[in-house]
Amino acid sequence: MTRPRRSHLFMPGSNPRALEKARNLAADGLILDLEDSVAPDAKALARDGVAAAIAAKGFGKREILIRTNGLDTPWWADDFAMAAKASPDGILVPKVSSVEDLDTIGRRLAELGAAPTVKVWAMIETARAVLHAEELAAAGRDPKRRLSGFVFGPNDISRETRIKMLPGRAAMIPMITHCILATRAHGLELLDGPYSDIANSDGFATECAQGRDLGFDGKTLIHPSQIDACNAIFTPPEEEVARARKIIAAFELPENVSRGAIRLDGAMVERLHADMARRTIEIADAIAAMGKGQG
Repeated sequence: MTRPRRSHLFMPGSNPRALEKARNLAADGLILDLEDSVAPDAKALARDGVAAAIAAKGFGKREILIRTNGLDTPWWADDFAMAAKASPDGILVPKVSSVEDLDTIGRRLAELGAAPTVKVWAMIETARAVLHAEELAAAGRDPKRRLSGFVFGPNDISRETRIKMLPGRAAMIPMITHCILATRAHGLELLDGPYSDIANSDGFATECAQGRDLGFDGKTLIHPSQIDACNAIFTPPEEEVARARKIIAAFELPENVSRGAIRLDGAMVERLHADMARRTIEIADAIAAMGKGQG
C-alpha cells in the first residue's frame, strides 16, 4: 500500500494540549515523542499521556509513531511495554546502529506480544549507522525485525562527526545518498530530518525541495507551521500527475501494449518511465484519499 509520508510532526508526549491539537493538523504522520522533547523527570508522565492519546483515537488516517528512548537509556523497556499495548502504526527508535540493535527491538516487541502491524523505524543518527546503512536495510528483510524505514538524523550526526550543519548540507550529501541507495535497494522508506530554524521559511522550503529531489519520501518536522509548506513541496505537481496518466494511457493502447518504448508528444518514452508514472499516480491518489480522511 502506498502511503503518503510527506510530513511527520514530532509532538512532545508530555504536553496534553499538543497531543490534542495534533488530531486537527494536516500532517501525514505524527511522532509522539518520549525522547528529546521530554525531560528525564517527565518520562513516565509522557508515557501515560501518549498511551491515553492513542487509546482515545481520533487521529484519522495519520500515521502514528511513538519515538521511544534509545536502547542505551534506562527508559526504553518501559517505552516498549507501553507501545506494545498501545499498538501505534510503529515505533521510532533513536540511534539504531547495528543489526544487533534491530534484533533486540524485534525480539522485545515479540516478547511483549506487540501486534504484527506495529512496525519499526530506525533513526540513522550515528556514524556507525551511516556506514552500515546497507547492512541495516538488508537485515530489515527479515519480518521478525519489522523494519519499515529510516529517519535520517542530521543534528546528531553533526554532533558526533563534527560535520557542520550549513545551508545546502553539501558535506552531508554523500551520507544522505548512501542511505537513499540502501533503503531503495531493500524496499524501505526514508524520511529527512528536521529543520531547526523555525522562523526561516525560505530556508525550510529550500531544504524540503532538496530532500524531495534527493529521494526522501518526506520530512520530519518540529513545528506545526512547517506542515503546509512541506506537504506542498512533497506533493507531485498537477502537471506531473497529468503527464504520468498520459504515459500510462499511451502504453495501454492496443498498438503499444507489447512495445518497450513509444513516441509521445515528440519525446521517446520507455517502460521505465511508465513505472515511474505509476508511482507518481499512486502517491497522488493516496494524498487525495488522505485529505478526505483527515478529521
